[in-house]
Amino acid sequence: MLLIKNGRVLRMAQGTARDHAADRERADALAGEALDILCRDGKIERIAPDIQMPEGAEAQVIDASGCLVMPGLIDAHCHVGITEEKKGIEGDDCNENVEPVTPWLRAVDAINTMDAAFDDAVQAGITSLMAGPGSSNVVGGQFAFLKTRGRRIDDLIVRAPAAMKIAFGENPKVNYAGMGKSPVTRMAIAGMLRRELFAARRYCQQRQQGETEEDFCLEPWVPVFSRQIPLKAHVHRVDDIFTAIRIAEEFGLRMTLDHCSEGHLIADEIAASGFPAIVGPDLSSRNKIEIQNVDFKTSGVLYRAGVQIAICTDHPVSTIQSLPLCAGLAVKEGLPMYAGLEVITCNPARICGVYDRVGSLEEGKDADIAVFTSNPMEVFSRTLFTIINGEIVYQRKERQ
Repeated sequence: MLLIKNGRVLRMAQGTARDHAADRERADALAGEALDILCRDGKIERIAPDIQMPEGAEAQVIDASGCLVMPGLIDAHCHVGITEEKKGIEGDDCNENVEPVTPWLRAVDAINTMDAAFDDAVQAGITSLMAGPGSSNVVGGQFAFLKTRGRRIDDLIVRAPAAMKIAFGENPKVNYAGMGKSPVTRMAIAGMLRRELFAARRYCQQRQQGETEEDFCLEPWVPVFSRQIPLKAHVHRVDDIFTAIRIAEEFGLRMTLDHCSEGHLIADEIAASGFPAIVGPDLSSRNKIEIQNVDFKTSGVLYRAGVQIAICTDHPVSTIQSLPLCAGLAVKEGLPMYAGLEVITCNPARICGVYDRVGSLEEGKDADIAVFTSNPMEVFSRTLFTIINGEIVYQRKERQ
């Protein structure tokens, strides 16, 4: 058992508010509640004031006096472990960039849990993340939602597959230009995706009716067409965002709009579509044509329009440990303070389909908890403890 005493607890279990009065009220809640948290067998067993241990029971105790206790942070889109740092091509398994449509690829077969980025995540209070293939292909393969501490990838999995990666715009165009094969235009990207989805829809219908045998290349589309998992669309530019929405609506599929760099230009239209946005990486250079309008204000504009949003690092484009800083910079540019914490806790959990286990501090959920000296979006805030499945996986030696 683990008992966290005397902390200022932010549960992050509330719904998203968008009016100014509610934002001010929720900002006041950043002081947290004076509560204790009891964890047993990897789950949160009880949250209450002044929890007393039963006589004879033993528990490891953390004194969190004066500290902020929150659900562990979550990065909703990154390439931790699949694009390893400092290892060049030997450690880069992010893009199978010789075949434009590869839905059968699984991130869990390439993620190296020994990548130093996992330790960086833990030290930043990040307890889970969504990792998967890059954006060189029209269809890149299957993402996985993982915890951030463990040796064997199978033991880290919360949900796999968790999404199917698709990509629009500059990356597939640049990758296949000069190869003498499609796609080299946005028309071809959309056309190839439609052709694949058309075949996948027919396959799923036939499978459901028992009219066809299992097909290795098409079977990964079954959870997509049954709406168990979303398409995870790499989109930066306005036209690519609209194309992704058009195709997802055409086939009746769930989808997340990842990066969404020009989302602030069409916020009302995105809100009307109902698709959530995973914004970022804004903490990076404008080194490509399609991200010339990237801006930290995007999150706040989308939030005010009513779009459900999360913030991501796209590690290693921005390093994984910069996640709370990215949220803080979005707050600086207009995202309300409380929403800044939501977009790296409860919102990504909801968007990634794992809110039943992580993203907020509630009894029965996984005991994934971070203890900070203060608001983690503040650059001088320190992570004191990171707890995953009720186990202390990081402890700062000194509080000051």
